[in-house]
Amino acid sequence: MIKKNIRKKSEKYYKEALSLMPAGVNSPVRAFNAVGGNPVFIKWGKGSKIYDVDGNSYIDYVLSWGPLILGHAHKQVINSIVKAARAGTSFGAPTVAENEIARLIKSAIPGMQSLRLVNSGTEAAMSAIRLARSYTGKDKIIKFEGAYHGHSDGLLVKAGSGAAAFGVPTSSGVPRGSARDTIVLPFNDIEKVKAVIAAGHKNIAAVIIEPVCGNMGVAAPLNKFLQKVRTITRQYGILLIFDEVITGFRFCFGGAQNLLKIKPDITCLGKIIGGGMPIGAYGASKKIMDCAAPSGSMYQAGTLSGNPVAVACGLKTLRILKKTDYKKINLLCEELCTDMKKIAKAKKKKITVNRFCSMFTVFFTNKNVSDYSSAYRSDTEKYANYFSKMLSEGVYFAPSQFEANFLSFAHTKKDIEYTIEAFNRIITDI
Repeated sequence: MIKKNIRKKSEKYYKEALSLMPAGVNSPVRAFNAVGGNPVFIKWGKGSKIYDVDGNSYIDYVLSWGPLILGHAHKQVINSIVKAARAGTSFGAPTVAENEIARLIKSAIPGMQSLRLVNSGTEAAMSAIRLARSYTGKDKIIKFEGAYHGHSDGLLVKAGSGAAAFGVPTSSGVPRGSARDTIVLPFNDIEKVKAVIAAGHKNIAAVIIEPVCGNMGVAAPLNKFLQKVRTITRQYGILLIFDEVITGFRFCFGGAQNLLKIKPDITCLGKIIGGGMPIGAYGASKKIMDCAAPSGSMYQAGTLSGNPVAVACGLKTLRILKKTDYKKINLLCEELCTDMKKIAKAKKKKITVNRFCSMFTVFFTNKNVSDYSSAYRSDTEKYANYFSKMLSEGVYFAPSQFEANFLSFAHTKKDIEYTIEAFNRIITDI
C-alpha cells in the first residue's frame, strides 16, 4: 500500500501547522502524541483508502472516527452534497429535508418520538443533559469513567478519590463547580451504580452512558449491565441517556438499543447520521422533548443546526443504509479480529482484541478489558510501536490506544487479507 514510505511533504505541512494551530492540529488526537512521530496529512480518500500528500495510500480503519460507514467519497453521497450546496449552503430557516431526516431517524429508533438536530455529538450530549435536568428538576448526573461525551464543561471530568466520588475537571479552564454535579463510576460495575443511586437518587437527574464504549477503546457491557441500569433508573425516576454518537447506525439500521432491546429515555446521535458532515441529534418522547424552547423553558439553539448540506449528506447515507445488509461488514470485522488473535497466539504475543460488530480495538495485554481501569493495563508503548509499523505497511489504525477502529461497507476481503498479512509481518518485532 505504501508507494514511497516517505512523508517529507507531511513533515513540511506539519511544521507549518505548528505555527498556526495549537500542536498543529484542530483536534488533539490528530497530533499523534499518543503514538509518537508526526501526523500524516491526507489529500483525498476513496472507498476504504486514504491517500496522503506524499502519494502514500493506506487502508483506513479510522474513517473520520466512525462516520464514513459507506467509505470515502461515496458517489451517491457526494452527488447529494453537491446538489444541496448548489441550492444554498445555509438558510437559518426550516427546510423539508430536516423533516425527512427526522422522520427516518424516528422510524429507526422509535424512542426518539421527537428530536432536534444540532451540529455535533458534543452539542447533542450537552443538550440531552440540560433537557434531563429541565424535565426532572434535579441537577446531578452519573457518567462512567473513560466515557467521552464531548467537551462541554460538565462532562470533562474524571473520578475523584472515592469509589463514587463527584468528578473533578480533566481540563484546565473547567471550573470545579461545573464538575461538581457529575458523579463518575466504573463501567460494568452495577453494584456501585445501585449504591450511589439508592443513596442519592433525590438529586440525580440522569445517567448518561455509551451502550458500547468507544473512547476507552472498545468495551462492551457485561452481565446485562445496561439492562440492570435501565431497571434501577426506572425504579428511582432517573432518566437514562444513551450516547449513541458512535454506535448509532453503526451495528444495524438503528441504535445499539435496537440490538440490545433497551429503551433509554433520551438518545444522542452524531457521526453516521451526518455521513461525514458536522451534525448531531438528541431525541426522546414528545413529553420530554417539549421541555425544549420554544415549547418549554430549556433553551438550546444553533445558527447551523439542520444545515441543508449536512442534512443532505446524512439523509442519503441513511437511505442507503436502510437498504444495506449489515451482516457483511460485521463478518469482515470478525474475520480480521479472529485472525489477529490467532497470529498473536501463535507468536506468543499478549494481546486482547475487543470487538463489537464492526468496531474493534487491539490492546497489548492478555487481561480482560471491560472498563477504563482495565484498559490502562495495556502497554501503550507497544501500541505506539504497533501503530507505527502498521502505518509503514499502509494500514491506518487509530493513533491512540484508547480509541475505536471501524470497518466500512467499502472494505473488501482483499483489504482484510492485506491487513492480516501486514500484522503477521510486524507483530514479531513488537
